[in-house]
Amino acid sequence: MAAIARWCVKHRLATVLIWLFACAGVVTAAGAIGSAYSSDYEVPGTESGRATALIEEGFRGQGGEGDTVVWHVERGTVRAPDVQQRMSAMLDDVAELPSVAAVSSPYATDGASRISPDGRTAYATVSYDEPPDSVPTSHVDAVTKTAKAAQTDGVQVELGGPTVGLSESSPGHLAEAVGVAVAAVVLFLAFGSLAASLLPIATAVVSVGTAYAGIVLLGHLMTVADFAPMLGMLIGLGVGIDYALFIVTRHRKGLRAGLTVPRAAQNAVATTGRAVVFAGATVCIALLGMLILRLSFLNGVAIAACLTVVLTVAASVTLLPALLSYIGDRALSGRERRRLRDAGPQPEVPTGFAARWSAFVERRPKLLGAVAVVVMAVLALPALSLHLGSSDQGNNPASSTTRKAYDLLAHGGPGQAPGPSGASGGGFGPGVNGPLTLVARLDGVAQQVAMDRLPQELRGADGVASVGPVTYNGSGDTAVLTVVPDSAPQAEATSELVDRLRGELLPKAAAGTSLKVHVGGVTAGYDDFAAVIVGKLPLFVGSVIAFGCLLLLLAFRSIGIPLKAAAMNVAAVASSFGVVVAIFQWGWGSELLGLGRAGPIEPFLPVIMVSVLFGLSMDYQVFLVSRMYEEWLETGDNRRAVRVGLAETSRVINSAAVIMISVFLAFVLSGDRVIAMFGIALAAAVALDAFVLRTLLVPALMHMLGGANWWLPRWLDRRLPRISIERPECRAHAKIPEQHHERSTVGRR
Repeated sequence: MAAIARWCVKHRLATVLIWLFACAGVVTAAGAIGSAYSSDYEVPGTESGRATALIEEGFRGQGGEGDTVVWHVERGTVRAPDVQQRMSAMLDDVAELPSVAAVSSPYATDGASRISPDGRTAYATVSYDEPPDSVPTSHVDAVTKTAKAAQTDGVQVELGGPTVGLSESSPGHLAEAVGVAVAAVVLFLAFGSLAASLLPIATAVVSVGTAYAGIVLLGHLMTVADFAPMLGMLIGLGVGIDYALFIVTRHRKGLRAGLTVPRAAQNAVATTGRAVVFAGATVCIALLGMLILRLSFLNGVAIAACLTVVLTVAASVTLLPALLSYIGDRALSGRERRRLRDAGPQPEVPTGFAARWSAFVERRPKLLGAVAVVVMAVLALPALSLHLGSSDQGNNPASSTTRKAYDLLAHGGPGQAPGPSGASGGGFGPGVNGPLTLVARLDGVAQQVAMDRLPQELRGADGVASVGPVTYNGSGDTAVLTVVPDSAPQAEATSELVDRLRGELLPKAAAGTSLKVHVGGVTAGYDDFAAVIVGKLPLFVGSVIAFGCLLLLLAFRSIGIPLKAAAMNVAAVASSFGVVVAIFQWGWGSELLGLGRAGPIEPFLPVIMVSVLFGLSMDYQVFLVSRMYEEWLETGDNRRAVRVGLAETSRVINSAAVIMISVFLAFVLSGDRVIAMFGIALAAAVALDAFVLRTLLVPALMHMLGGANWWLPRWLDRRLPRISIERPECRAHAKIPEQHHERSTVGRR
């Protein structure tokens, strides 16, 4: 590490140019090639996955979902001559627009089913000649503008569907800008130097920008989910600014101690830089744990996020020291430079609130530890009711056209909201927004006869609102029919209907034949996905915990430190999920925050969040305990090690936490419900981790355990390889009293 820092400082211009050229080259390549993200979260091998595959094969991709143009009248009906004339003209105009393949009007001879029973709501289906994520945004905007132009005081027009949803306006890069701005303010308050406060921002922006463009290129090599770039940027900005903050803080400490600028930068990378590399490695290991699940789109998320973390770590230990050498002693505030010039280097003794808090924890470890446990337990309680399922456009913000279209289809106009049972006083019923698709491969007359009987068998069944006619493909070997539930796509009643169809209704209808009907659709797909995730979650979580504990065992030569870290990480994950459930599933403030109405939690969220949160939680554990470990190696006094370690690191940890929380919360402004979930979950986890766990519960437990914190059996110590994240000179100068010989990992010489 010291050699890397020395080279980067000595060749600072070359280092900066290498990074800038690399960033510019990757960004240029990404701009030229374009993105190729995937929004297909189907799990191959599940029943819903087989249903989708049969539709794609039998109907040659014609099973794709189109958009809907919905209109509603407050008075009269949609069949009124003036309304019908106006809407028909609008649909004719939409049909002539680029990328539009067909428009199915409710005023056509076969369109009566697209007019609600009360006659006040109707919809048309717009099909495109490309998949939703391939239709140019300008073409979708033209459809939206043309449809909206038909709106009058008496007629409300809204649009819904996947293509419109993808093109809906978002705040652009407002989230990133807000997060970076808040981080810059916190850094300036912490350092008192404008130059020093801008370096972590510059380092993070260059590394994250390179990673973002790299993820665009990665999408052409493997399946990468459409939210992966935003997730990578969210993680990268948070950890990138934080890692640079830790190194700049150590560099400033070296300058105040009288070191030259090159020597201070080299020392910062050789010491804190080690902790940064180690912390980044733990984040990557946690992220790569997703590969265990063997789900293609999660593999892409893991690699994309890991790429971002690797580049932020690399920039922190190479680009940052080069930039530090450029600003010289301006890394210190004007007051600090004057004090250093007038009085010379002075020994730094922890003072202020950090020192008082550290002493307070030392005096009251049991009481404060109990308070921390209660806080974490209360916040984790909502996680017990976690419900994984499909969020849809009904969960979008109330002001969005997709949400309004969803509500019009389900309930009709204002005042027609569903009652407690889910029944609707207008519209088409909640199930129309998420119909179930029944697909079968036919072989023989008996199977076709059974398929023809199926609609009659299913009509009137519990939970079924309506059943469409059977549709056959050109060769007659594949059949599809649509079942509309009487409950919303994300309702548990719809999931129960899926189970009942698969386990009871369809086998009964096909009795005496070899007909096998597969159930697909939004709810069925998400239910299958959730089942796969839940089934593999224990192995995944266990693997992430095991690898994290192994790294800490090697770094700190202790049994207790890894076990406490695992417990703290689990507590942070559980409590953050409690916050997510309360806001997104229970709806506490979700509409107020512009996050849409309450709904289930995305099935893939637990996996990604466990990976990210375990990695980020380990960061603060490493930075806190590594300083305690240094003091322990030098003195052998556990109480002093915990007190000094907490006093010297709590301020920088808290500053880093405020920055990370600000960056994560800013992503609530992204307009994307999934990204908002990530942002709030990560912000809650970091806040609890920094302000409750690492600065309260962890030191309290370490005071209570005493020297046992650092215990490692002799036989295990002999067999473990040695890695170091503390100052290299620590081991050489460690003087451990003889009574600590058994407990110390370096007591044997």
